[in-house]
Amino acid sequence: MDFTKTLTYWYSVNKRDLPWRATKNPYCIWLSEIIMQQTQIKQGLPYYEAFVNQYPSVFDLANAHEEDILKLWQGLGYYSRARNLYASAKHIAYELEGKFPTTYSEILKLKGVGDYTASAIASICFNEPTAVVDGNVYRVLSRYFGIDTPINSAQGIKQFKALATSLIDTKNPGDHNQAIMEFGAIQCKPKKPNCLVCPLESSCVALQKGRIDQVPVKLKKTKITKKHFNFLVLISSKKQTLFEQRKTKGIWQNLYQFPLIETDTELKPNHFRTHPQIEAFFNGSNYEFSLYNTKEIIHKLSHQHLYTKFWIVEVDELPRQGTTISNLNTYPTPILIGNFIEEFDFCI
Repeated sequence: MDFTKTLTYWYSVNKRDLPWRATKNPYCIWLSEIIMQQTQIKQGLPYYEAFVNQYPSVFDLANAHEEDILKLWQGLGYYSRARNLYASAKHIAYELEGKFPTTYSEILKLKGVGDYTASAIASICFNEPTAVVDGNVYRVLSRYFGIDTPINSAQGIKQFKALATSLIDTKNPGDHNQAIMEFGAIQCKPKKPNCLVCPLESSCVALQKGRIDQVPVKLKKTKITKKHFNFLVLISSKKQTLFEQRKTKGIWQNLYQFPLIETDTELKPNHFRTHPQIEAFFNGSNYEFSLYNTKEIIHKLSHQHLYTKFWIVEVDELPRQGTTISNLNTYPTPILIGNFIEEFDFCI
């Protein structure tokens, strides 16, 4: 069986109708690839459409304000993608005079672009035979060829890239790359793949050996850390609150949040006033407090789980200049903060 021809034909019949497949514009393809990283199509599609509508060209994106971009990105997570997108847009617009790089090696130089994204753009937009390797491709290749090498090991990354490169259709690399990714997304799915109606079932090693659920193989991830976050939601008599921009590097850099007190263990109401950081924050000022959520909200990130409480603190005056509560929705925030603002009744 010709693996490549079978996949390409399957793709021509089964591919989903997605807006970025109707264009070869590298700006649109790049935008779609960055948004869809670690994001399902159904979640990412509205964001793609919003970005294309608000920033139809790389110049529009480059001339935007970072806060506006982060606000539009809110809910997608992994905010470094948005910051890198903005940095690369400015590079293309101002330093490359709006001309998108046309080769894999040049595209790879863009901030936030790795091997997969550069391969996808180069093959789809410029017909360069550079093979993509993402989670879907790892799954299809490891099952079809029965490969046990861990996909997140140095050896595995090298092996699967070489195999994908050897299989690529050099005359039509864009469709080939999209075909194998689409095949992994809707046919050779992680759970309950459609093996009974699979065009590759007669020569799939994992299917023949009953190992579909055992591959691809992954090395164990690093241990996830647990943190306790306590957000102080101050409400003054003038209906103002404290809302701060995170300046430190990290996933929430440049996003806004309420003052944060991080503790080693869960903070209980009877220890709130006597906690050293809380005492230092209020410095003897009078206040009344209540706990919004008695059970910690668990916010799961790739490398850590945040056990979060929101403390409602009523004060006559804020300790420093504040933000009008009615304006909170205009700031870019982590989804954890955004959900709280949407749910909590500030009684404005």
